[in-house]
Amino acid sequence: MDKLYAVLGFFQSGGLFMYPIAFILALGVAIAIERYIYLSVAENRNRKVWKQVVPLVEQGHVERAWELVLGSNSVMSQVLGYGLQCAQSPSSKDAVQRAMEEGALEFLPRLEKRTHYLATFANVATLLGLLGTIMGLTEAFSTLSDVGSGDRAQVLSASISLAMNTTAFGLMVAIPMLLVHAYMQTKVTQVLDGLQMASIKLPKMLDVELKSLDISHDS
Repeated sequence: MDKLYAVLGFFQSGGLFMYPIAFILALGVAIAIERYIYLSVAENRNRKVWKQVVPLVEQGHVERAWELVLGSNSVMSQVLGYGLQCAQSPSSKDAVQRAMEEGALEFLPRLEKRTHYLATFANVATLLGLLGTIMGLTEAFSTLSDVGSGDRAQVLSASISLAMNTTAFGLMVAIPMLLVHAYMQTKVTQVLDGLQMASIKLPKMLDVELKSLDISHDS
């Protein structure tokens, strides 16, 4: 309970600017949780679809692989769908790879959605903290004229200590939010790396499969 009272006292002594910083913290936490869940689910679904498609393509069941990706709504299945659809018409390996890479770029905004807000919120929280401190110091100096000369040093030190709470709270919000932003960017990169890996490997597997079909027809 003592720690809770200390936190509440710290928050209340910071002034009005503590409330918008707390609101930014709540928004940042909500976005971080939503993005973490979305990217984690997307990564797991992509891995699952890829593990299901690879054996089908290697065994020559391209049509079954096509039906599989049509029945899934993951990012990987839709990118694979671009490649498998392109492979059904007379196409080169490079054409299939380009179709998949273009499909991956189409989903990039969806993967990065709202992630950039975390960095923006971190900067705003820092600036609000500094602004709150400046406003607190301005108010502190303006009240010195009403205080006796013997008490001015004590009043000024107390006012500065309270005003600095806003900057401290702003930094306490901004630093973790920047770290979370970097982590989310890493997860986005991991999902994109998986899509890029698929756009390289699937055309090679399809090219081998088509070549084997040509050989069997020639014989």
